[in-house]
Amino acid sequence: MQYKDYYAILGVSKDATEKEIKQAYRRLARKYHPDVNPGNKEAEEKFKEISEAYEVLSDKEKRAKYDAFGSQAHWGTSAGAPGGWTTIDSLGDWDLGSGLGGFSDFFEMLFGPRATTRTRQAARGADVQAPIEVTLEEAFEGATKSFSISVEPGQPPQRFEVKIPAGVKDGSKIRLAGKGASSPTGQRGDLYLIVRMRPHPQFERRGDDLYEDVSIPFHTAALGGEVEVPTLKGRITMKIPPGTQGGQVFRLAGQGMPRLNKQGRGDLYVRVQISVPKNLTERQKALIKELATSGA
Repeated sequence: MQYKDYYAILGVSKDATEKEIKQAYRRLARKYHPDVNPGNKEAEEKFKEISEAYEVLSDKEKRAKYDAFGSQAHWGTSAGAPGGWTTIDSLGDWDLGSGLGGFSDFFEMLFGPRATTRTRQAARGADVQAPIEVTLEEAFEGATKSFSISVEPGQPPQRFEVKIPAGVKDGSKIRLAGKGASSPTGQRGDLYLIVRMRPHPQFERRGDDLYEDVSIPFHTAALGGEVEVPTLKGRITMKIPPGTQGGQVFRLAGQGMPRLNKQGRGDLYVRVQISVPKNLTERQKALIKELATSGA
């Protein structure tokens, strides 16, 4: 039985890293893949060979067993595994490409006989993550955004369009299926967009609730009245009870953020800041002094 030097097949050293092994496989797979070489039996056999080598060297356990065996190999036409070697029959299903099937005798002697008709689905490309900046207004209403990103090193940026769901939060992930890195067999991974919320000048977000400061006149705080309050849906009127104190917080139910994938909205919390007039008339000053001396 002919010994197979999987390292030589992939063109890597025996101390190659996982990254180096993967890069070598991807390079060779692109060159010899049957889709690139239709009807070329020699390329087909080469692709099967490099796929078998990658199957072993990309798996730590299989690679360790291969290395331990290979150090005593080059046995020529031996009909069985070397003495003391135990065959392995628990590797699961895998393929050598697009339905090419078949394992070499060398592989089967190491890991046990396998059914030649078994194949696995084509290996997916790598998933890719990238940040996407979202404004509070976009998260409130939902939006469609266009952006460009290079999903593979050295490749030009691609243009994508994504729907931003209402209620999305900082750190939320938006999945674009099949938009990640490609694989030698053509099946792409996924692209995951990590939401980064842009700070808002008016509102602070805490979960589904919003917080803001609103300045009200001194006399409104003292006597009560109504003020207009900004919300993400427009300005609304809020009642101010007499004797309102600076820093007091009022809750406006249902005026916060939409709940992601749920019904309803969070709340808006309004913290009152009292605006004290700077330019008072003599009569106004006298009235305030009278108010102060009355013990109010």
